[in-house]
Amino acid sequence: MTLAYPKWLPGEHAPNGPITDLAGLRFTAAGTTLPWRRDDEDMYALHLDVPPGADRVEAELDFLSPPDAPGYSSGASITEHLALLSWNQVLLYPKGAKTDDLTYAASVTLPEGWKHGTALPPAALGDKMMAAGAGPVHFEPASLTTLVDSPVLAGDHFRTIELSTDPPVRICIAADSDAALEATPAQIAGWKKLVTEEQTLFGAHHFRSYTFLLTLSDHTAHFGLEHHESSDDRVAERSLIDDDLRRRMAGLLPHEMTHSWNGKYRRPADLGVDSFDVPMHGDLLWVYEGLTTYLGNILTARSGLLTAQEYRDALATTAAAMEYQKGRQWRPLLDTAVAAQLLYEARDDGTSWRRDTDFYPEGSLIWLETDTIIREQSGGARSLDDFCRLFFGGESGLPKVMPYILDDVVAALDRVAHYDWRGFLHARLDQLQAHAPLGGLEKAGWALAYTDSIPPWLKSVEEAAKNTDLRFSIGITVKEDGTILDVIPDLPAARAGMVPGTKLVAVNGRKWSRKVLREAIRETKTRGRPLELLVENAEFYKTCKLEYSGGERYARLKRVEGTADVLGDIIASKATPGRSHGR
Repeated sequence: MTLAYPKWLPGEHAPNGPITDLAGLRFTAAGTTLPWRRDDEDMYALHLDVPPGADRVEAELDFLSPPDAPGYSSGASITEHLALLSWNQVLLYPKGAKTDDLTYAASVTLPEGWKHGTALPPAALGDKMMAAGAGPVHFEPASLTTLVDSPVLAGDHFRTIELSTDPPVRICIAADSDAALEATPAQIAGWKKLVTEEQTLFGAHHFRSYTFLLTLSDHTAHFGLEHHESSDDRVAERSLIDDDLRRRMAGLLPHEMTHSWNGKYRRPADLGVDSFDVPMHGDLLWVYEGLTTYLGNILTARSGLLTAQEYRDALATTAAAMEYQKGRQWRPLLDTAVAAQLLYEARDDGTSWRRDTDFYPEGSLIWLETDTIIREQSGGARSLDDFCRLFFGGESGLPKVMPYILDDVVAALDRVAHYDWRGFLHARLDQLQAHAPLGGLEKAGWALAYTDSIPPWLKSVEEAAKNTDLRFSIGITVKEDGTILDVIPDLPAARAGMVPGTKLVAVNGRKWSRKVLREAIRETKTRGRPLELLVENAEFYKTCKLEYSGGERYARLKRVEGTADVLGDIIASKATPGRSHGR
């Protein structure tokens, strides 16, 4: 018999099942302990011989949950007050079996007084025992596909907020303190509006109910991971009560819920594999993630979780970041999708030349351009909303997967608006582009520009992330402790010899701080001499003289005179009574 540990995990797009933290393995059958051996090539496969007459094999195992580590389901997931259980961490399955064909009856024993949330329906016995505060919580039997797609969030500081009854949507929040649970009425109203805007956009839903699992902790990994009927959303502890953190997380829930349609219901065929040991191919992640980024962002604005100005500031920073992405000189965007399984684990330093998972931000710019072309070709009669309803809508019902290939995307776009979509996508995905795809901004009535005043949205993001973003002036990003996160090639800092990973010590002879550095950059317009930065590289120090006189420089959007504000219409609420909700 060969048993496997889940390797390729849906939503993570990489062979990163955390098998190194699997410990305490013990197999028994017919009262006998069975020896086992790991496969020499497939590290996720375990071979064992089952004795004659045995009708079952029992496996015991432990999972060593990391105390402080980034990542997705392999990241830190537990504190003294909460836990996020990803079932893929604690199970084995017959290698090669289809996940839809295996049924698991799962249960979990929680600390006394803890509450929990999950998309898994509870077994009746489990409900009674949980109410009595004793014994394990039992769930209805589910396929291995559904089980791994349904994590459990639990904690002693726990809150559930009902957002909608049709369709049924709720948010379950676990935090490291009661104070962190205090979402504002405006936030709750925005989440409720989000459900309405999602339903209006797609016209149907493909889940029995949907549960946001929101973890508020400074001691777990921070990310969002989509599931068909829920999402695993992990952010800093004070994200609901600190304005800067609130702005930073505003787009997370819209992005992850959108994945219930784009990524879970409609899924690229090569990502919709039927076993966790089958490799996935990411060449359509610019649809799966890029389109979700675009839709998640506009839904954030449509639902009021960000203001129109905050949305535009975020879009401007995305556009400028992609325009300043020097890696586009050698690497086409499509390769960032194909190589996603490598890039997700890449270091922060070097991303301006290596390229990052740019199919998210640059993909969103391509879909903005797609949206504006549809509007232009149809004389304003149609938009990308019509594509979404056509491609992701259909009839509401139980979860299922409808796979697609590139031809299906092109055909659906052509049904909405006739255009050379294949040529359009080929040019932006497969070919090297000297500049970011900013055509959508222009068609939407806006242009990328720069200002010497930091936008409030970016200031909030900086405060939340504890870094200083100077990419569009001297070409660096600096952490709170002075560490240079990255240096953009060909810009003043790089030309002066600065490299990622070093530490900024002083600015023009004065101890560095965010304020001191910004003031010095501002003065370059009038100072008339190089900006001198003292940096520490291990035990070595060097003064870098930057030839720069441009002052502070931050991205913003400006209106193109004589054009309609199409962008304003794109982000306007579509669920307001009296408005057209699409076709």
